[in-house]
Amino acid sequence: MVYLITGATGFVGKHIVQKCREKNITVHYLTTSKNKIQNTEQYKGFLWNPRTGYINTDVFLGVTTIIHLAGASIAKRWTKSYQKEIINSRIDSANLIKKSLSQIEHQVVHFVSASAIGVYKDSLTEYYIEESPVAENSFLSEVVNLWEQSANQFTKLGVKVSKIRIGLVLDGKEGALPQLVNPIKWYIGTAFGKGNQWQSWIHVKDLASIFMLVSEKQLTGVYNAVSPNAVTQNKLIVCCASLLQKPIWLPNIPKIVTKLLFGKMSAVLLESQRVSSAKIEAEGFLFEFPALRKALQFILKK
Repeated sequence: MVYLITGATGFVGKHIVQKCREKNITVHYLTTSKNKIQNTEQYKGFLWNPRTGYINTDVFLGVTTIIHLAGASIAKRWTKSYQKEIINSRIDSANLIKKSLSQIEHQVVHFVSASAIGVYKDSLTEYYIEESPVAENSFLSEVVNLWEQSANQFTKLGVKVSKIRIGLVLDGKEGALPQLVNPIKWYIGTAFGKGNQWQSWIHVKDLASIFMLVSEKQLTGVYNAVSPNAVTQNKLIVCCASLLQKPIWLPNIPKIVTKLLFGKMSAVLLESQRVSSAKIEAEGFLFEFPALRKALQFILKK
């Protein structure tokens, strides 16, 4: 069995690649850098450039499933030019894959795209399922809507499509958690805004496992990738501090200050989405880390 993974060398991609190795699944991956190309029996790199429309179509040989993770990080200041890059990096790459498949003979039957819970409205009271109304007036919702539309186009090729809406991904080395933990270690950690905004989180190992389950069972449609137990940002910070045995003595950073510090990207820190994991659990998925404290203990080795 052969999977094509875009973004295979990135934060989440590396964990999915490891799961594939454990299951003896060969991984083909796309990269814009010749220095990142490897060529082993189970892990083969191929060049592409979504901006110029170039792709080595040998990457599709034997591939039955595509896991699409490629996209510029949202954890950078959202200047107008970078907002375009966030969108284009997701749309152009999907479009290039779709165009390439339409021009060759292939064995692809399933396209699994990353997505994000940022598509849901900012709310302290709503509990979102996959069928909930999506936001229409935020940059994050615009990104996700365009992202998912670019995935849906693969149905025109007779390919099954899945979209995995990802929450706050927890890991000890990469992602958002180190940015929250490091200030706590230096006694300057605190939450943003009122801190009562919901954080629908997931351990990176569980996230990789969800991608594998969706791929192996060829599930279609939208699935939330969050733990069953969302917490407020205040609780997230306090739990980290408790395990690190550090006090939280600073007041929360006010909303207006957060916006001055981070600009439009402050939405990532301030918006609230409490999201359900019931749909993926109904497919038989069992979380290794369903509760925050257990996940943080594993990450922080406490």
